[in-house]
Amino acid sequence: MKLRKVTAASAVVLALAVSATACGSNDKKDSDSSGGNKKITVGIKFDQPGIGQKTPQGYAGFDVDVATYVAGKLGYKPDQIQWRETKSADRENALSRGDVDFIAASYSITPERQQKVDFAGPYLLAHQDVLIRTDDTAIKSPSDLNSKKLCSVTGSTSAQNVHDKLAPKAQLQQYPTYSACLTGLQNKAIDALTTDDSILAGYASQAAFKGKFKLGGFKMTNENYGIGVKKGSDLKAKINTALEAMVSDGSWKKAVDKNFGPAHYKNEPAPKIGNIVS
Repeated sequence: MKLRKVTAASAVVLALAVSATACGSNDKKDSDSSGGNKKITVGIKFDQPGIGQKTPQGYAGFDVDVATYVAGKLGYKPDQIQWRETKSADRENALSRGDVDFIAASYSITPERQQKVDFAGPYLLAHQDVLIRTDDTAIKSPSDLNSKKLCSVTGSTSAQNVHDKLAPKAQLQQYPTYSACLTGLQNKAIDALTTDDSILAGYASQAAFKGKFKLGGFKMTNENYGIGVKKGSDLKAKINTALEAMVSDGSWKKAVDKNFGPAHYKNEPAPKIGNIVS
């Protein structure tokens, strides 16, 4: 009888020890998930030099710099950011599915998109413009694009907008990529490339094209770039605070100069949060 009592007592002690160990293990896991090992997933473009680009050295561009700064203000170091490519057609779905926490990808704020997602910002006011050869003196206004070969990427509405509203005699050319348009522009197969001026400046700033192209400065539309978040997310207010800090401490201007400076991009001043220019 005495032996049974000792054995039973030992079993109770062992069970309590196992239970305590299990609790300690769970506590450590919870601590790790909300501490040093936490991650944030950010959607960007992978194929827009100067804006968002995946390179052999990592990720680069104005949107990458903005997103990195914002993530820092949210408590994440650069190595805690998981970059995910978000193509234009999939941005709203990526947010609604929870694939990304926020998106900074030349994402223009529009009433249609605001029905589906929330936007922090804007953090950049861009405009539709044209890129032409540096030595071209014939194209001085949108109307000068009449009878000129105007390029944009397949599926884009940029060139069609110019044709419909400003230069009805422009000869529209569709190429598969902006890089192909640039090659055509360099070889004089086309006369001008059109899309957002920030995107054009990013391409023109590449070392291979430095000094070969210039922006027309036509400001044909207003494109208010915002950071997209899931509808109803409390990240919107936090990101707005981070964007205001980025402007006030000079980091925003440094990012603009670094990514667009070689193209002599005459950027608009940093926009006020919530001020959407129509």
